[in-house]
Amino acid sequence: MVAQETPVCEFGKPAPDFRLLATDGRWRTLADCRGARATLVMFICNHCPYVKACIDRIVAVCNELAPLGMQAVAVMPNDVETYPEDSFENMQRFAQAHKFPFPYLYDETQETAHAYGAVCTPDFFGYNVKLELQYRGRLDEGRTSPPRSDAKRELFDAMKQIIKAGQGPKEQIPSIGCSVKWR
Repeated sequence: MVAQETPVCEFGKPAPDFRLLATDGRWRTLADCRGARATLVMFICNHCPYVKACIDRIVAVCNELAPLGMQAVAVMPNDVETYPEDSFENMQRFAQAHKFPFPYLYDETQETAHAYGAVCTPDFFGYNVKLELQYRGRLDEGRTSPPRSDAKRELFDAMKQIIKAGQGPKEQIPSIGCSVKWR
């Protein structure tokens, strides 16, 4: 496990388009996954201990913010030959086990991860209604264990701010996770 930290948010950078296969067997584009007020693009995988530790909190955030106009999508960018736990079939099981309220897409060519500049799992990209990047921080202070009960919900608060004001917080703490497993 090689830990990697996300770079500073490039405010206003447009969301790259994609066309990827979802675990439900349908192809999805950015337009299919776009929210009415905000869009969250996440790079995750099945085997990463950072993702495993926080996936239920990610699902909770997405469920809470969906009624406010945020749509989320998760993308799995890893090389499945080297990391078979991240295979498409295992993605389907992982999404089902955690009751994903968002599409889970397979970036087989890794082109989407490169286009976004994803570096780790989890890696969060929060966009406003114009699909301009406004958040590139962490979920919360938890890493491979739950955060303190009084910890700030950083991703939740940032996306709520983006939904309401169209802009993310100026101060953001980078996410940290397992490096993307490049071919």
